[in-house]
Amino acid sequence: MDIIMDTLERITPVSQELLRQAQTRLDNRTKPLGSLGRLEEFARRVVATSGNPDPDVGKKVIFTFAGDHGVTEEGVSLFPREVTPQMVLNFLSGGAGINVLARHVGADVRVVDVGVDYDFAEVAGLIHKKVARGTKNFAKGPAMTRAETLAALTVGIELADQCRAEGVGLVGTGEMGIGNTTPSSAIIAAISGKTVAEVTHRGTGIGDAALINKIRVIEQGLALNKPDPQDPLDVLAKVGGLEIAAIAGLVLGCAANSIPVVIDGFISTAGALIASELHPNVRDYIFAAHESVEIGHSFMLERIGVEPILDLRFRLGEGTGAALAMTLIEAGVKILKEMATFEQAGVSQG
Repeated sequence: MDIIMDTLERITPVSQELLRQAQTRLDNRTKPLGSLGRLEEFARRVVATSGNPDPDVGKKVIFTFAGDHGVTEEGVSLFPREVTPQMVLNFLSGGAGINVLARHVGADVRVVDVGVDYDFAEVAGLIHKKVARGTKNFAKGPAMTRAETLAALTVGIELADQCRAEGVGLVGTGEMGIGNTTPSSAIIAAISGKTVAEVTHRGTGIGDAALINKIRVIEQGLALNKPDPQDPLDVLAKVGGLEIAAIAGLVLGCAANSIPVVIDGFISTAGALIASELHPNVRDYIFAAHESVEIGHSFMLERIGVEPILDLRFRLGEGTGAALAMTLIEAGVKILKEMATFEQAGVSQG
């Protein structure tokens, strides 16, 4: 718990002065005021979150956390949980969607086993941080113990600390875990007070009957476990996931280390939601990559107070949306750093 408390204590508000300075610089570039819209927002926010007037976001890393979920016993997913380790191996061989898009944008993918129900032995390239072999079935009891929850949070925090030491300029979140839209829906329902039906969708593409069952299972889990909406760690432990907890830790760690963090879709945002509920200033460090087709995602983004960058009707996860959003954030920074001023270009200001 000490590392988590220490991390929370290190999170500070972003500098309003740096935001103003960055906007002044942008206003002096050879363009009408505000004409590059949200690219200008991204640039000034990277300056403020990094604490650096001249930020370097060239080194980009996406963490794809993997974990299994006991609630899959209830038939909430289209795919069996064996797919989780199979996809982890696909990530490591470079064949998944996140690998393709990360190569496209020049980001490194780091795959982390935080809770897969499989023995990977010494698979090359995998970051071994297994806390448990999946969560328990939260329809029958708490998903995790508090100790497991804190351990998974610590995994994310330590990876963020490592990024700071490496000089990583932009971090992205991703995940893999069959069944993980179910705990994500449970988390936003518990915290927001929305009905389960309002925040639960089809995940991997389940049909109507399976969706009705998924809603029933989440309602059962919330009624049984009674997570305290005023205690984010209680919600996380009772109905969350190991990879969700690790993402929450990564987001906290990035905020503590002044690293802008790009969150992916529904499951990643569940982790970011927990982090933002733990500290009010976390939201200032979050860039929301996109809005997923999962209906609960918009409620999460609204609760955190962040505006998505893209809407591409994604529902894959892995960090795919984060990868694409990174290119736009980096573009904004390049505008700030590389675009000529009016004086340099000999252009008259209007």
